[in-house]
Amino acid sequence: MSEAAPRGLIVGAPASGTGKTTVTLGLLVALKARGLRVGAVKAGPDYIDPAFHQAATGRPSVNLDNWAMGPDLLDSLARRAGEGTDLLVCEALMGLFDGVAGVGATGTGATSELAARTGWPVILVVNAKGQSQSAAALVKGFATYRDDVRVGGVILNNIASPRHLALAGGAIEALGIPVLGSLPRTPDVILPERHLGLIQAEETADLQERLAALGRFIAQHVDLDRVAALATPSRAPEGSFAPALPPLGQRIAIARDAAFTFVYPHLLEGWRAAGAEVTHFSPLADEAPPDDADAVYLPGGYPELHAGRLAAAGRFRDGMHRVAALGRPVYGECGGYMTLGESLEDAAGATHPMLGLLGVRTSFAKRKLHLGYRRAILLGDTPLGRAGTALRGHEFHYASILDRGTDEPLVTATAADGSDLGPLGGRRGSVFASFFHVIAADPDREGP
Repeated sequence: MSEAAPRGLIVGAPASGTGKTTVTLGLLVALKARGLRVGAVKAGPDYIDPAFHQAATGRPSVNLDNWAMGPDLLDSLARRAGEGTDLLVCEALMGLFDGVAGVGATGTGATSELAARTGWPVILVVNAKGQSQSAAALVKGFATYRDDVRVGGVILNNIASPRHLALAGGAIEALGIPVLGSLPRTPDVILPERHLGLIQAEETADLQERLAALGRFIAQHVDLDRVAALATPSRAPEGSFAPALPPLGQRIAIARDAAFTFVYPHLLEGWRAAGAEVTHFSPLADEAPPDDADAVYLPGGYPELHAGRLAAAGRFRDGMHRVAALGRPVYGECGGYMTLGESLEDAAGATHPMLGLLGVRTSFAKRKLHLGYRRAILLGDTPLGRAGTALRGHEFHYASILDRGTDEPLVTATAADGSDLGPLGGRRGSVFASFFHVIAADPDREGP
């Protein structure tokens, strides 16, 4: 007998930087404090926000990405995320209707498409700074832009005074859309930022105290009963869960510490469901992969912040070379790709030797943003698929490639708009890596 469809709602906004994360985390903590079993999911490709979700709820938070995930995977992950919860809070990506130019596996990546698919109502977080009644015009536009997306309520942010709230809130209420809360201007509840974005959850000092303060702040200024009552069961199909990617091996060792943190939970869930065993080791603690590992995964993260320690980690280096010499698969993504290369230049311009299992030389001193969805076609056989297999994922980094070396490229890739990005990454023997973060195999499977 299948689980009931999860009751959910979406915290969205007109644009990035309006307070979605503050509201989402505060709601998770405040609703949990009310005794509700609360879960969370994140729309789109993101590693940082789900880690904070998990810290707030005590439950894993998964990504729901309608550009990279086919309908079955998308729907089954939403259903599984809601198991054992009273309600599920989905944090939107960017602005509510923001997606990419080309339709992917299910949609364009816009959170509005997830809202239409599930029927979950949207709580729109509106930054009211510098406006009053004009906020209602913005809300009306968002509420009527798509007939299949319902704005169930509004939370106003940066409210300066009772008069400000009366003007902005009254005009919105006149549209028939409830104002569920209003947040005063305060810097005290903002989470710290660093490097490529929000500091990672496990590195945030006094994280639980900060989250508790956020929960109290939201509970004080938002009608939690009306928020909870807004959640509705998903109308999406139940979906059929299957691994998004085949396991790299039977016993997979994954690097995990402050330098290697970016792993999608749905990938590990799928590998375990396929019968694989997953263990972890810390390169920063100079640990080698376990001797019985038959595959190693170096995920993304921030190796450029720890390049000196990685360069000095002799046991880690020797262990990785032993795995590669045995012909066991070694896979790296983004920061893992940089670590597998010959050298890494940090932001200060110092060059550090890396593992040398691939020939790439990278630099963080010469910053250039690489950002966007990618559809990649494998150019050779790997545990991720045979040559010609199509994969979907994304790229987000500032590192530059100084020298690609003589390795064979791993994939040829296109951006979401179909533009050709050419060959990416590298492969040498059983070692293969790129800056590309894989989310799922393309439902069409074969390229181009």
